[in-house]
Amino acid sequence: MWLIVGLGNPGEKYSYNRHNIGFMAADEIVRRHSSLGSWQKKFNGLISEGRINGEKVIVAKPQTYMNKSGLCVGQIMQFYKLKPYQLWIFHDELDLEPGRFRVKKGGGHGGHNGLRDISAAIGADYGRIRMGIGHPGHKNHVSSYVLSNFSISDKDWLSVMIETAADQINLLFTEEYETYMNKVALSVKSYLPSKKENNDGI
Repeated sequence: MWLIVGLGNPGEKYSYNRHNIGFMAADEIVRRHSSLGSWQKKFNGLISEGRINGEKVIVAKPQTYMNKSGLCVGQIMQFYKLKPYQLWIFHDELDLEPGRFRVKKGGGHGGHNGLRDISAAIGADYGRIRMGIGHPGHKNHVSSYVLSNFSISDKDWLSVMIETAADQINLLFTEEYETYMNKVALSVKSYLPSKKENNDGI
């Protein structure tokens, strides 16, 4: 069994914020895999359950606001008796340029309040899907930046990244992390400024 969690803030006013890219990914996974059920309110979140390529999968969107994401995740993990290695978190990443995509197992929270709360609840040995949104340039601007909507120029790479990540999600279950990263990177390459890749994933 696998638990896939997209991080974000509940409510329409946050729906297209940079901080909500995890919610966007979770929604796309459920849309693109018809075997997953409709969203249900459980465990202080929205939950969709089903199978992807024969694997039992739960997709979740915590509804507790970002800095309390660990409440929902911890409740699901406890109820289903899951271990951290069975958890993958989709989240925004300030330290990656817009459109960059990395897979990582374990590590620190990097100042991300959602990861901070999840790590406090269950430990840090879970998987992270780091979806680059870029940095505003100064730490004082971070809060307003992540709680602002994506720009029009982000639309194409954002849509393609999320669609490809959702389509290829089964590669996480077979530990084909490099293949997963490469497929997403290739899909968005033509929409991003040319730059030498720095492959810092698993």
